[in-house]
Amino acid sequence: MLSMIKNYFTESIQTQIVMTEALSQPIEQAANIIINALLNGNKVLSCGNSISAANVQNFTAQLVSGIDVERPSIPALALVSDNILISTIANHYQQLNDIYAKQIQALAVENDVLIVLSTDGNDKSIIHAVQEAVIKDLPVIAITGCDGGTIVGLLGQNDIEIRIPSHKERTICEMQLLVLNCLCQLIENTLFLR
Repeated sequence: MLSMIKNYFTESIQTQIVMTEALSQPIEQAANIIINALLNGNKVLSCGNSISAANVQNFTAQLVSGIDVERPSIPALALVSDNILISTIANHYQQLNDIYAKQIQALAVENDVLIVLSTDGNDKSIIHAVQEAVIKDLPVIAITGCDGGTIVGLLGQNDIEIRIPSHKERTICEMQLLVLNCLCQLIENTLFLR
């Protein structure tokens, strides 16, 4: 067990070291997109499946409630949180593919920001969400892993992909949370601690 523990932490640390060099610029760009949207009166929408859904809820909670300072709430919605709405959409359409796209259609306005999490970039519900964001003219920040999957091909020149350098789902999810925590810190510091 000790060997497994050391390997687990070593893998996490090595991935973070690679991310420090490879992802600092896209994370900064993503933070700036979110900050500019918020300064213009827009909101942040986010979605993901499985463990990524939990990461999205944590991210939204931090934006709304604050991290390190007492401050006003940031307008943010986790599209994964309303079980009744999600099950109604899934039941009505006999599939889960549109559970986020329908919410974006109803709730998003032009220049809101959509953050999507997908470990491999091929989740149909996330793909449909990005497609709806393109229609509604929302900037998209995609936090992916593996090779980025189908989502990468849907992103425009003003969108950002933050690709975790791993093919292991648990590592990607762990690093997605790290990226989201970093984004929260950057947003909060820029908007409230200048």
